[in-house]
Amino acid sequence: MVGDDQAWSEGAVCRDADPDELFVEGAAQNRAKAICTGCPVRTECLAYALDHRIEHGTWGGMTERERRSLLRRRPLVRSWRGLLESARSEHEQLSGPGEDLPWTAVG
Repeated sequence: MVGDDQAWSEGAVCRDADPDELFVEGAAQNRAKAICTGCPVRTECLAYALDHRIEHGTWGGMTERERRSLLRRRPLVRSWRGLLESARSEHEQLSGPGEDLPWTAVG
C-alpha cells in the first residue's frame, strides 16, 4: 500500500514501466530520464527522492549523480517538496502550466 506521502505515485508515467529501465547506468540513464518528460507527478517524485535521500535510480527526471550534486549544493533544504512545489508554482506563473521545469535552476 502506498503511504500518504507517496499517493502521488499512482499518477506516475513510469508506474507500469519495468524497474530495470529506471535503475540503469551510463548512456541508458538518458532513456530513463526521457520517461519522466511530461510526467504529471515529476515534481513530487523528485522531491520524494531528495527528501528520502534515495541513492539509486532515476527519480523525477534526475539521476543519482544529479541528485547528489543538488543535495551538496543545497545542504540546508529541509523540505524539497516544499521548495520544488514553490518553484513549480512560480515557473507556471511566469511561463504557463505544462512547460517542463528547469530543475537545475533550484541549485
